[in-house]
Amino acid sequence: MGNHGDLLRGALESLVLEAIDKGATYGYAIARSLEELSQGELVTKEGSLYPALHRLEKQGLLKARWQDSPQGRPRKHYQLTGLGRKHLAAQRDAWSRFSRVVNRILGVDHA
Repeated sequence: MGNHGDLLRGALESLVLEAIDKGATYGYAIARSLEELSQGELVTKEGSLYPALHRLEKQGLLKARWQDSPQGRPRKHYQLTGLGRKHLAAQRDAWSRFSRVVNRILGVDHA
């Protein structure tokens, strides 16, 4: 399939919240989770993932803590806050409405 870069930029923060809600906790695991959930269609690069994580943390949607990895290097692990869970629920609803409208305009029917 084609390059999804422009579409991904608009949805990245919601996708990151979803990956963390599903259990991914640190940057590399979040990127792998998104790639797996999209069946390889979306590949998240570090240059966009980490700034998104920092924005979400700054907005109070994520909290982070450093934790040692099995390799001994500390990794920053992320967790949704209560505000993050509410935001994700609102984003799911907004995306559902938005995608229905766009599909209608484009003549795409996904029943």
